[in-house]
Amino acid sequence: MYATTVRTEFVAQHYLTVPNPGLEGDPHSHHYRVELCFRGPELNEFDYIVDIDDADTALSSLAGRYRDTMLNELPEFKGYNPSVERFARVIFERVMEHVTDETVTELSVTIWEDDEAAASYDAAV
Repeated sequence: MYATTVRTEFVAQHYLTVPNPGLEGDPHSHHYRVELCFRGPELNEFDYIVDIDDADTALSSLAGRYRDTMLNELPEFKGYNPSVERFARVIFERVMEHVTDETVTELSVTIWEDDEAAASYDAAV
């Protein structure tokens, strides 16, 4: 299995909407680090698993959409707690709108909200 990983970083804000969230219920910022890992058993005609330009386009779009925003106010989080786990799923769905390489059979999205905590969403594509 081949794998290629790319990443980007940005600062965004959120507040948790769960019962008794403590300080996490107040608006606060995270310096998010987003890692995308594309996997597949075959390479394309140029020996790539994914076109890095497509991956960079997806990353730039993500950073532009979420940088300095309040996640709770975005439609993709309407009705959801904007946890780092939910954020990983949202990023997964947005990336798949940009990357259409047939060699990619799995995508893993890992989001670090600080140096110690991360969540991932993995699925076949």
